[in-house]
Amino acid sequence: MSEKRHPAPEHGRDGPGTSAGRGGRDASSAGWCPGPAGSPTVADVLALPVLAAGDPQVVTGRDHIDRPVRWVHITELTDPASFLKGGELVLTTGMPLPDDPTGVRRYVDELATVGAAALVIELVRRYHRPPDPLVDACRARGLPLVTLAEDVNFLEVTQVVHTLILGNQAEAVRRTQRVHEAFTALTLRGAGPEDVLRAAAEMSGRTVVLESLVHRALVCEPSGSTAHAALTGWERRSRATPPADRTGVRGPEGWLVAPVEYRGEGWGRLVMLPGTPAAFGPEDVTVLERTAMALTIARLTHPASWERTAHRNALRDLVEQRHRSPADARARVAALGLPTEHTRFVAVLADVPAEEDTARTETRLAEELRTTGVPALVGLLAPTRLGVLLALHPSRPWRQSVERLSRTARDPAPDTTVSVGSPASDLADVARSFREAARVAEATEPGQPLPADRSFHERSDIGLRRLLFALRDDTRIQEYAERQLGRLLDHDARHGTDLLATLRGYLDAAGNKTAAARAGGLSRETVYQRLRTIERLLGRDLDSGEQRTELHVALQALDALRGR
Repeated sequence: MSEKRHPAPEHGRDGPGTSAGRGGRDASSAGWCPGPAGSPTVADVLALPVLAAGDPQVVTGRDHIDRPVRWVHITELTDPASFLKGGELVLTTGMPLPDDPTGVRRYVDELATVGAAALVIELVRRYHRPPDPLVDACRARGLPLVTLAEDVNFLEVTQVVHTLILGNQAEAVRRTQRVHEAFTALTLRGAGPEDVLRAAAEMSGRTVVLESLVHRALVCEPSGSTAHAALTGWERRSRATPPADRTGVRGPEGWLVAPVEYRGEGWGRLVMLPGTPAAFGPEDVTVLERTAMALTIARLTHPASWERTAHRNALRDLVEQRHRSPADARARVAALGLPTEHTRFVAVLADVPAEEDTARTETRLAEELRTTGVPALVGLLAPTRLGVLLALHPSRPWRQSVERLSRTARDPAPDTTVSVGSPASDLADVARSFREAARVAEATEPGQPLPADRSFHERSDIGLRRLLFALRDDTRIQEYAERQLGRLLDHDARHGTDLLATLRGYLDAAGNKTAAARAGGLSRETVYQRLRTIERLLGRDLDSGEQRTELHVALQALDALRGR
């Protein structure tokens, strides 16, 4: 039997992909291969009612029925492979099959070599069971062989499947257009790297990571997994994945990677991790390439250091405990280059006097830490507050490192206040260390003298005066001071007296009236008289050590409330 060969699909009177013949299916045409996007699989096609009516049975190649079907090819030729381009579902009545086993093997070998998706044979006319040589040949080449026990209209099959393929392709085009529109919108509103990667992860349903040239994972947007699963051992795994100058699947884990450029030079790369399904499709490539383009534009319009941004975000997540789990936190910090095992973490806060000084101070701190080789995260936590997380070996003196860091912070801005929390032996305790540092900062009055041996403040510096200063906004402190001293303050205000100063001098002298009189430049009799008036106004016994203590605390609270 002969068949006229065409370089392109034939559209005869019986429908696309056929020539005239028995029931419109005695001849063959070369099928157009539209590409994998939107293609149904062999299993999908067999489940369609038009084929399911023929009672399809997969005889061989069951493990390969997930192959995409890019077109349907009807043939009654002994050499149909010369008309195929790969990915076709080949339909035949079995009439052209050679009688000898050698010819059958050649027939199957040619189909398998060209990449046919499957061979479907109708067991109605020539055969009522698949011939053994055909079964053996298909099994040897891994070609799915499907039998149909009932008569099926092959023309209808081509129409249904081709409509499905073209419809899927049209939907794929629409999805690609939506991807382009989404990233265009992100670019126009000046979205940062976190927003861009979040959109990429949502569109692809896969985890997306942005890394620097030194394999630091700056941004990770997990999808269907955790940061721990995505980032554990990141640098080792990343270095095993070779770089590329264009988008492609690379490395032992099959990562889809795309380069990210800045001013024409490689700056980093994007990584899309395999998920479900494991294989990447054209839409994944489109999403990753548009992500890379959006990041390049974002870097040009906002040239601020993304490493600094990554540190800042990681610090805020640790301080505010926004990680899903301690394992996620460890993986995220380790992917930024910090050790997490056998490490002592120290939280440091630098409160800069003016907001315009923060960027310069942040840069100086980062350079100082890089020069000294101290692993750390540095980032802005508030408009005038910088946070630093030191990751030190347990044997390294942490005070020495903090002192050097503090002097660096105070060099451009001497009024900068540096506060430190107590060390943490585990990353999970870092938030506690930062809370302590914040309490120390809150308890430090502006311009408060530093200890003689250091340029930073720590928890041991917080005495009663600083504690009350830190709590000055608490209404309970305000109420306590007013309840203890209010009547005395009212009396001084009405009569122009200064009994409060007398009480302060007496309490400062630890209840020694003679010392109080001498310190205040008053006679003892005057002091005695004033103290009796104070006892009457306050209803207190100043000879009681406990009541003197209560009044002393109230005076300290009053000073804190007055900003002293």
